[in-house]
Amino acid sequence: MLPWFKDNQFPLYLAPMAGVTDYVFREICKELGADTLVTEFVSAEGILQQDDRTRRYTEFPDGQRPVGVQLFGSHPENLAKAAQKVVDWKRPEFIDINFGCPVNKVVSRNGGSSMLRDCPALAAVAEALVNAVDVPVTAKIRIGWDQISINAVEVCRLLESTGVQAIAIHGRTRAQGYTGQADWDVIGECAESVSIPVIGNGDIASGVDVEKRKRETKVSGVMIGRAAMQYPWVFRDAKHYLKTGEQPTPASADERWELMHHHAAMAIARGHRGNERQTLTSMRSRLMAYSKGLPGGKILRTQFSQISSITELEDIAAKHIASLADLSPRHRELSGPQLAGKGI
Repeated sequence: MLPWFKDNQFPLYLAPMAGVTDYVFREICKELGADTLVTEFVSAEGILQQDDRTRRYTEFPDGQRPVGVQLFGSHPENLAKAAQKVVDWKRPEFIDINFGCPVNKVVSRNGGSSMLRDCPALAAVAEALVNAVDVPVTAKIRIGWDQISINAVEVCRLLESTGVQAIAIHGRTRAQGYTGQADWDVIGECAESVSIPVIGNGDIASGVDVEKRKRETKVSGVMIGRAAMQYPWVFRDAKHYLKTGEQPTPASADERWELMHHHAAMAIARGHRGNERQTLTSMRSRLMAYSKGLPGGKILRTQFSQISSITELEDIAAKHIASLADLSPRHRELSGPQLAGKGI
């Protein structure tokens, strides 16, 4: 068994998200209590071409361990070779296979969730990676291609038979994308159908959600994605709730602004072509996500859509914090991810 599941541990995973779970964001989530990290998905073909940019996606410091590198592709031999290169470079704790991405540009290349429609091909990919590397191989799937072809239980059993050591399941079909509700009944069935750990993913935004899924299903851990994008304190808060049964006070406005500045400063230091303007421009969507839950969030998102320097970020922060003094206590109250995106 993977060590982070031993002794009845119930790890909180940071979900791999393209363009989000980069080196810096993983560092932030680790600081705030995420137990196990997974890189944003990396193209096996890009790794084989020794593309410096692709290789950069696989980098992580030792302080982020345990961490897995997620690969996508459809050619077993190429995926196996790419996995070997990654293991030689960084020795991650595990290699994760992406069988869940719903994005058209991935699916059109027979990668991601398209593999759920071809179980023999999916098994061939998994088996090739298991045989190629001397670190554990895990997989991330969706519950099926669409509502009439939900086959997650079959896929889980198949993956277990190939030697995959853990499976993360997003409780939506590929056709759903990120709409509707995650089907935790299917996730629960999968957890009962295999002997390896199953990590549940979908609609986890608080300690209450984590406790409910832990109590009602046999999942061995949960994976948090979109809630962490908006509110990375979700890991810290969930652990507090699991330990005490009490809801923690949400992160304050000062904490949120401090984190935004910290994220921007780390991103600049890590370097986006050595250009502060380009770094802040690329962070606009990240800052917009962080603003959800803050009073006046709609106005902030408009401002963030045009930001291009850390000085602008500091000015926006100073004006926003000053404006909070003029609000009533009710309107000054902040929210966690469960309320984010509701016009706050």
